[in-house]
Amino acid sequence: MLTTPRRPVAVAALAALAVLALGACESEGGRAAPAPSASGAASVVVPGKPGEPARRVSPEEAKSLLPDERPNGADFRYVQMMIVHHRQALTMSALAPERAASPKVRKVAERIAAAQQPEIGAMEGWLTANGGPREQGGHGEHAMAGMATGEQLARLRAAKGAAFDTLFLELMVAHHQGAVTMAAEVLGEGNNVQVEEMATDVIAQQTAEINRMRSL
Repeated sequence: MLTTPRRPVAVAALAALAVLALGACESEGGRAAPAPSASGAASVVVPGKPGEPARRVSPEEAKSLLPDERPNGADFRYVQMMIVHHRQALTMSALAPERAASPKVRKVAERIAAAQQPEIGAMEGWLTANGGPREQGGHGEHAMAGMATGEQLARLRAAKGAAFDTLFLELMVAHHQGAVTMAAEVLGEGNNVQVEEMATDVIAQQTAEINRMRSL
């Protein structure tokens, strides 16, 4: 079961910042801008909880209401493991042009490579922006759902024609299912909105790809 991202505080905070942006001038309807606070600085109207009135706070207080979206251990673990996970998908897909018998299988492999190479770049960029890789405390390939074993990869490299097509689809469906599982987990455990967005994209794209592969 997928976890729905939880951003209730962000909604109120964004509404507050919208009021701040509009407070510099009157609206077209003639409503006055928020009155200055006692100190003379502009104030921000923060919507209250259901049943509660709105209140005025300073811009500094409004900023403090923004959710803390600093990445946690789950975010770093997901990004670092998914980079490795995606690289294996690229390795498997690179075998298809010369070994696959079906043009449809070759097309699937082409789409996977086209989608996952840029995603690796985005995840590596996220790591750089957030201080680089972190020690994962013993997590390795064995902890990544859907990863093909060394023996399975050897079989795939040795296969050709229809045998390759069958094995490639079998391994890649399992690989994608693992990626969806990992993405669903970080949606429940992570804290960073960028990682949340990346995980949501993985779920959408790879679920669609699983359905296409199963139809072949």
